[in-house]
Amino acid sequence: MGTLESAVEAINGPINGWVWGWPTVSLIALTGIVLMLGLRFMPLRRLSYGIRMLLETEEQSSEGEITPFQALMTSLSATIGTGNIAGVAGAIAVGGPGAVFWMWVIAVFGIATKYAEAVLAVHFRETDENGDHVGGPMYYIRNGLGSRWSWMAGLFALFGMLAGFGIGNGVQAFEVSSALSLIGVPKLVTGVVLAALVFAVVIGGIRRIAQAASAIVPLMSVLYIGGCLLVLLLNITAIPQAFATIFSNAFSGEAAVGGALGQVILMGFKRGIFSNEAGLGSAPIAHAAARTDNPVRQGTVAMLGTFIDTLVICTMTALVIITTQAHLLTNAAGDRLSGADLSIAAFNAGLSGSGVVVTVGLVIFATYLFGEAAVLPFRLVWVAVVVIGAVAGDRSVIWSVADTLNGLMALPNLVALLLLSGTVFRLSKEHRFEG
Repeated sequence: MGTLESAVEAINGPINGWVWGWPTVSLIALTGIVLMLGLRFMPLRRLSYGIRMLLETEEQSSEGEITPFQALMTSLSATIGTGNIAGVAGAIAVGGPGAVFWMWVIAVFGIATKYAEAVLAVHFRETDENGDHVGGPMYYIRNGLGSRWSWMAGLFALFGMLAGFGIGNGVQAFEVSSALSLIGVPKLVTGVVLAALVFAVVIGGIRRIAQAASAIVPLMSVLYIGGCLLVLLLNITAIPQAFATIFSNAFSGEAAVGGALGQVILMGFKRGIFSNEAGLGSAPIAHAAARTDNPVRQGTVAMLGTFIDTLVICTMTALVIITTQAHLLTNAAGDRLSGADLSIAAFNAGLSGSGVVVTVGLVIFATYLFGEAAVLPFRLVWVAVVVIGAVAGDRSVIWSVADTLNGLMALPNLVALLLLSGTVFRLSKEHRFEG
């Protein structure tokens, strides 16, 4: 570990231990449980309704800049990719196969959390000076809780801006450069090329990003899932044992680094949240721009993101890794593989040469993710961090910093969701679900 990374770890380590200690993890779980129970499990019962709302076309007279489908794809462009490919691999590498179970647990309740975020984002959104609709936690905190809570809205905006440099581009650039370095591409070259692509994307604004994401994300998701299914078909006899391993290790902690059950749960929760961002407050910013006059309808569309992200794609990645036993492989230094390196090794172990699916997916997904979170005053810094993240040398430091920033961003948002849960329950109760 270099001097700079050692210094970063020395500062970040204590903060991370506090931010991602049991109080925060408990708050994340509590928020999802309260919302799911208060909604009487409606998000789980109305998944098919959400799919219908996703495919329906809103009237052009509805307020908003992008369609509900584009809003979901823009949101998914910020979650599908590194979290599903490298994040789940990191969870297994550190927490063992049992961490996947806890990713599922946090995702199930995260469906209600993501629903509530989008409902509030549309309900409390505003129109900016350019005539565009804007919303998200900072708006539903201020408009829903009142001016006395403006300080918490400001905290979310600050932490959200900083988190963007971690989850938004630092981690993405690192995993892409790491994947490409396996085929001989220098990390600096990857960083510079990515930076150029990112700059070209961020100047286009939400409409360009939404249009691109609505074309790229579904295509790459289908291709990636197809690659996973092909590998799993070739290893179909190992699937039952893979599930058995996940469930048994979820409570034993035997496969985790250090053998601690708490580590298994924490890694599952952290990587699960990283994969779908439920509770972080980033997704509702995209959904606030949706062309809709109905917060509940958009909420049911938004909650599909958590289901697709974690319960479908993360599960696929996990099964590929476990059925091929790639999580037991080590590198030249004798260390267990992690992140994108592990996912690539798993695909190649299951079907020689198929690791390119991971590399291509990371490059395409990450490029569009970078563009979504950047705002005008920070574009140059944003692009510079892409290069810095690409040439970073220590995976654990990069992910640890991203975790810390995610946790800081989540705290004000989770408090707001609990305080505004009554509004979510009322709007949901008043809505007439057809069919």
